[in-house]
Amino acid sequence: MNIVIRVKRQRSPESAPFWQDFNYDGSPSDSVAAALRELDARTSLTDAKGAPAEPIAWDCGCCAGRCGACAMLVNGRPTLACKAFLGKSGSVVLEPLSKFPLVRDLVVDRGVIFETLKKMHLWLSERAREDERLHDLRYQSAACLMCGCCLEVCPNFSAGGSFAGAAAAAAAYRLLSQEGDAAHRADEGKAYQRIFYSGCGTSLACEQICPAGIPVTELISRSNAAAVWRRL
Repeated sequence: MNIVIRVKRQRSPESAPFWQDFNYDGSPSDSVAAALRELDARTSLTDAKGAPAEPIAWDCGCCAGRCGACAMLVNGRPTLACKAFLGKSGSVVLEPLSKFPLVRDLVVDRGVIFETLKKMHLWLSERAREDERLHDLRYQSAACLMCGCCLEVCPNFSAGGSFAGAAAAAAAYRLLSQEGDAAHRADEGKAYQRIFYSGCGTSLACEQICPAGIPVTELISRSNAAAVWRRL
């Protein structure tokens, strides 16, 4: 089955974006990641018009939905390329995530996510506290891929803004529930209130879009309780 893959391309942050179509002969059950790998593996890549084309830039780590590197817009929806399938429509449209600085083609710089974690002081200052009652939620919070899909759909998040988004709230619960240093936990809580709690509009689109399926709403609620009301 011939499937047309339409890619929004941009050679650099300063250059103008353009669209380029590619023919892919495969199955509707093929993943977007598999199609991109096949296109880039061609000895001489040409577009649907037969014109020479440069390899498509995109990030890829595990191709198993575990690293979050291949996050992009597939038919307008933020998802992982390795977990999105071509389907039977005969075409698919690929774009980079729009909330992060563009690097090239489908590659964006999501470094702001990790810089925000630093601003929130999300690290342990002493040995983690053990509490079996909290193990399950801690484990689920650790499943966050930091892929940025939740931030793409968040109406309050922008890469240059002060609001951290759901990815930070998920990480905050894990640290706030384990930190044994009361002073540092209080410091983390204040940063959380400033960078997440005060800016969340509770649209909760983040949970619906999460490719890892983590319980974002519950983790936000637990983080709010730990940071604002000092209850774990």
